[in-house]
Amino acid sequence: MSEPSEDDLIGRYFAPLAGEGGLALLDDAALLAQKPGFDLVLTCDALVAGVHFFPEDPPEAIAAKSLRVNLSDLAAKGAEPAGFLLALALPPGPRADWLAGFAQGLRHDIAAYGFPLLGGDTVSTPGPMMVSVTALGHVPAGRMVPRTGARAGDAIYVSGTVGDAALGLQFRLGALQSEGDDAVLLERYLRPQPRMALASALLAHAHAAMDVSDGLVGDLRKMMRVSGVGARIEVLRVPLSEAAGRVIGRHPSALGQALTGGDDYEILATVPALQMVAFESAATAAGVAVTCIGTVVAGESVEFVGHGGVALDLPRGSYSHF
Repeated sequence: MSEPSEDDLIGRYFAPLAGEGGLALLDDAALLAQKPGFDLVLTCDALVAGVHFFPEDPPEAIAAKSLRVNLSDLAAKGAEPAGFLLALALPPGPRADWLAGFAQGLRHDIAAYGFPLLGGDTVSTPGPMMVSVTALGHVPAGRMVPRTGARAGDAIYVSGTVGDAALGLQFRLGALQSEGDDAVLLERYLRPQPRMALASALLAHAHAAMDVSDGLVGDLRKMMRVSGVGARIEVLRVPLSEAAGRVIGRHPSALGQALTGGDDYEILATVPALQMVAFESAATAAGVAVTCIGTVVAGESVEFVGHGGVALDLPRGSYSHF
């Protein structure tokens, strides 16, 4: 049996997922009405097999990660999801079962996050596979939370827990031996949890925000650099899951990996001191845990301190493709 044509592939797996603006994927473009009083926020992330995921990962998980890393960017801007464009480059080989699973993963998150498919492209490649999502969201006009807004005196917060995905990847690579915590950490690597519920709290209270994709240490330094300020982080206050804490207890050197390894997709934000109580209350009401881990300071120095205020020499800043 011959492989389906591109039109057949789109019609079978993706047209049923299209939102209203996607025009049933029968056109070369989507049509999205702008909401009065709102700005349009756009972000794009590409995931490549062998770099961002393993080729043998479940297709449902690859679909989920592709959408959720983009949703995480929208959440950090305080934006409400409006829809996405999908570009999919597939290597040769049987595709039907893989595409069915991938489409099922998309379908689940489209429903869960109100994030419709609007269009995109499918191409063949000699390899590796690539999934690229362009996400669109709405934010009240003039209210987007920038990366560049951190100010001296702000409190620095991070949502959720840090390092789970990085440690999960270490288990997957065989750098850590399974001792009972790998399943929890691997799930965090496979299926990140975008903090969409935190968006309104960020809009109301944050000076600056970004998602943590390339590691807490490196992403914090990026935010401080573009904001023209420095920071002092108390590493003992960085929130760790119970599983990550146990792994680091057995392997103390894993702390550096947890802080720099990336794939957390938590939200890093700075909040003025007078807004801390209100921000924490709003986050609690939204069901998202947030932890104050430090302070924005004047100057350019970004310092990570441990026991007794001793500065830590961390292994590297963040993941970089280049």
